[in-house]
Amino acid sequence: MTVPAALDVLAVGAHPDDVELSAGGTVCLLTDGGYRVGILDLTRGELGSRGTPETRRAEADEAARILGLTTRDNLGLEDAGIVNSVESRLKFIRVIRRYRPHVVFTHPLECRHPDHTAAARLTVNGCFYSGLRKIETYDTGGRVQEPWRPHHVLHYAEVLHFEPTFVVDVSDTWERRIRAMQAYRTQFFHAEYRGEPDTFVSNPEFFAWIEARARTCGYPIGAAYGEAFSYRGTLGVRDLMGLLGSRKAFR
Repeated sequence: MTVPAALDVLAVGAHPDDVELSAGGTVCLLTDGGYRVGILDLTRGELGSRGTPETRRAEADEAARILGLTTRDNLGLEDAGIVNSVESRLKFIRVIRRYRPHVVFTHPLECRHPDHTAAARLTVNGCFYSGLRKIETYDTGGRVQEPWRPHHVLHYAEVLHFEPTFVVDVSDTWERRIRAMQAYRTQFFHAEYRGEPDTFVSNPEFFAWIEARARTCGYPIGAAYGEAFSYRGTLGVRDLMGLLGSRKAFR
């Protein structure tokens, strides 16, 4: 079996649609730039109040097409049952070692949704343990996988506010990011989809809040829309001007 090419970025979400909600514009920027980006959904979202695992899978596939992903995988963990156990970590480590991502995105460690908090903890711990040689995992062909630890882990912003390390200007990809969200017809507001109960994210006001959050994040950096991230650890810099080279509109 051919070993898959490494990913530049792997974005991790507890459920299908989580990455699109918080980092969809950034993912679009990356794929537009030629980077190889994948999403790993940890569960099928089978306990969601709306839709089914089958409809959510179809929606996730459509969103992946819109985002321009290289790959989208589902770890198949139990919805509302994500735990930072040895078994779950080994499943996660196999994916990390398969794709060898340079950067990993995940939920914040403090979230409104308990599954998101659990997913963040599993991701952080799994990324670390994936670098330990004495933890052995095997690919689908039965071959031992080489250890791999991503170089950077980023937490994307959700409902609970955190002070970001940086904000990505997603103004150019905002409309496409919204289209990726709207691919989830069963989950978010859609005028033609009826018959299931309203949820925190299914009312039209939720889209207004998503836009307000992005405008709030974008304004301090001189952007129409922004997505906030918190960097895990300390970011090392050699090319300071490369990092600070973009001009910021005066505020």
